[in-house]
Amino acid sequence: MDVDSAAIQAIDYDQDRAKLFVRFVSGERYVYVGVPGEVHRSFVDADSKGRFFQAEIRDRYPYNRLER
Repeated sequence: MDVDSAAIQAIDYDQDRAKLFVRFVSGERYVYVGVPGEVHRSFVDADSKGRFFQAEIRDRYPYNRLER
């Protein structure tokens, strides 16, 4: 789903596998593994997606960069 953010273009979530997909405005895409559903919901609801990402997701969950 596209989001309103200066840094993040889209957020998607695979509930069955607890995978969070983040696409940045730069076009880079990442998948974060083991992200609980409540973290995803809070991320989507956050006033500042970039700030929430930095504080609650980045460096807290294993991730892989996806090809564009």
